[in-house]
Amino acid sequence: MDIFKKCHEWTEADEARGSGLYPFFHKLESRQDTEVVMEGRRRIMLGSNNYLGLTICPEVVEAGIKALEKYGTGCSGSRFLNGTLDLHLELEAEIAQFLGKDAAITFGTGFQSNAGIISAIVGMHDYVICDRENHASIYAGCQLSYGKLLRFKHNDMADLAACLDRVPEDCGAIVVVDGVFSMGGDVVNLPEVVRIAKAHGARVMVDDAHGLGVLGNGGRGTAFHYGLEREVDLYMGTFSKSLASQGGYLAGDAKVVDYVRHHSRPFIFSASLPPANAAVALAALRHLEAHPELPERLRALSVHARKGFADRGIRIRESALGVPTPIIPLYTYTTQATLVAVKEIFNRGVYVNPVLPPATPEGEALLRTSYMASHTEAQLDEAMDIIAGVMKEFPA
Repeated sequence: MDIFKKCHEWTEADEARGSGLYPFFHKLESRQDTEVVMEGRRRIMLGSNNYLGLTICPEVVEAGIKALEKYGTGCSGSRFLNGTLDLHLELEAEIAQFLGKDAAITFGTGFQSNAGIISAIVGMHDYVICDRENHASIYAGCQLSYGKLLRFKHNDMADLAACLDRVPEDCGAIVVVDGVFSMGGDVVNLPEVVRIAKAHGARVMVDDAHGLGVLGNGGRGTAFHYGLEREVDLYMGTFSKSLASQGGYLAGDAKVVDYVRHHSRPFIFSASLPPANAAVALAALRHLEAHPELPERLRALSVHARKGFADRGIRIRESALGVPTPIIPLYTYTTQATLVAVKEIFNRGVYVNPVLPPATPEGEALLRTSYMASHTEAQLDEAMDIIAGVMKEFPA
């Protein structure tokens, strides 16, 4: 049988295009900002992970330009060989210091970070225990490892404990959770995760891709929000969200970081982070440190949006544990209703992200809205009026 047979038989995208409801790959023609030009028209951007709005910060942009001029466009090699710049080492040192850890290493992408960290640490006789709603890159890391994967129900601490009870005493175990879950916007019950993991002798790793710059003292993330920064063993995060760049990192104990540096196949066999990306991430980190009010502004806007949707009669997915985040899902339930709603919202001048099965369970499709510290209340009110008008016209 021809291996390409499934490709030619797959018709879902063609069907959506034919109906005029295909929602993906819209063409962006401007900078990533609170308002963008997309396919020739102004749209209010409620679908970006640019949480602090730093993609257009002049000093951050300038750092990237200067790095291009000094280092050129790329390193053309692995960090192991010719690809380590002084800039990489500087960024790693400052990330570690910011998060209160001994050491850090950087990866080319956030996806590569999770794939590289987990596959290096979890060996043949080890277990990795995951929340079912963890990011796909975490599961990719589990698949790339030689260990055994156990999954627990989302934020269900009794199920987490039951999974850990299944781990043999002579096997290593690490619990890996998102700090802020990327689709639902809810926050992990980290105090209980830490307590249960420690009681079972397991380590804890938090993927804080959507937590850095959002939660905690100065935007340091989920563990700092709970005062558990000394209890979480490993932090993973990305530069592509609050830090306005591209890439990812691991921060933790120096010996663990050094082990990953020498055993992670995605790290060893990939070209290093391009100079401009590293410089932009470093400049954005320094800007965040100098402006701790930015996460506070982001939280205030998140509260404003949640109240605004409630006042307009739009049902949102409430923030678990009472922690507001800048990810606010709006229920649309069915795939058809979601596609119709997202198209009409787009046509009226607002960009939001459709989330469809299998990214959600059947019957739980939604619109994922997300916010930036640089939004104004007036922009959010305009966008919420448009969204509310569409969702009342096209109820699920």
